[in-house]
Amino acid sequence: MLALLILQTIAFRATAADLLRLEANADAMGSTYSVVLYGEDRNKLEAAAESAFDEARRLDTMLSNYKSDSEWSIVNAEASNHPVVVSQELFDLLSACMDYSRKSEGAFDITVGPLMKVWGFYKGSGHLPKPGEVEQALKQFGYGNIVLNAADKTVFFKKPGLNIDPGGVGKGYAVDRMVAVLKKQGIQSALVSGGGSSIYCIGAPPDEPGWRIEIKDPRDEFKRATEVVLKDESLSTSGSYEKFFVAEGKTWSHIMDPRTGYPARGTLSVSIVSPLTLDSEVWAKPYFILGRQWTADHKPRNFRVFYCEDKVDQPCAWLQ
Repeated sequence: MLALLILQTIAFRATAADLLRLEANADAMGSTYSVVLYGEDRNKLEAAAESAFDEARRLDTMLSNYKSDSEWSIVNAEASNHPVVVSQELFDLLSACMDYSRKSEGAFDITVGPLMKVWGFYKGSGHLPKPGEVEQALKQFGYGNIVLNAADKTVFFKKPGLNIDPGGVGKGYAVDRMVAVLKKQGIQSALVSGGGSSIYCIGAPPDEPGWRIEIKDPRDEFKRATEVVLKDESLSTSGSYEKFFVAEGKTWSHIMDPRTGYPARGTLSVSIVSPLTLDSEVWAKPYFILGRQWTADHKPRNFRVFYCEDKVDQPCAWLQ
């Protein structure tokens, strides 16, 4: 779990409106999902929370790459051999991933698994690849090898052995779907967290303008870099300190640049505030990889981006 975000709202606060507060969490999709809800009826709050967790569990059966019978796993197992028919929901999500890849100039790529493996980040803390491994891995992936057919809702891989990984989209998508469930249940004040690194805030807590979230200083985990107040918005963060290793006098992070085959350098962390959690989660890594200027030139107007560069004389700051 990213330590960058502190959910200050977890601490109990006085509620002038005498609203009840409910906190709950559940495991799904390899992460812990948490909710903080305010309302007048405890039974309603408990039912809404359970419905939200049921949605996360449903998505686990669709998006898990650890369950052999999930839609995602079936695509990985069969799409190199023949077009695989998928649900409208999964097709739409994969279409969105392709769009993210094109707009990020390849800095986002759900087929990057072979690269993560040679750098040791797939299920470990990382290590330097052996000579030639990076060059070989670069030949084994590429989002351009995914063929989506909208007419019959099929997915086909042009490259044998291609594999897609939900790690860069799953939490954000799940949080958005959980938020939709809570809103449908009539919840007007809630915080939903996916693994601590991607959150969405519905409305505001009692007597507050919004949900107050601290973004920690990537140079010192005991300090905060800034505070943001969220209301009907999401926040996601990517930081180089989440997973890294030191070798040959350099620090190598898990945030991989798919275009070069090497970990991105020059950035410590990026935090994004946006209307959708899927957007904030996905774009955090391309903005980390592509740098401050590219991000400033390309971010949508309704995005707020907090940028921490790996420069001693450059303080963390919101992009203008």
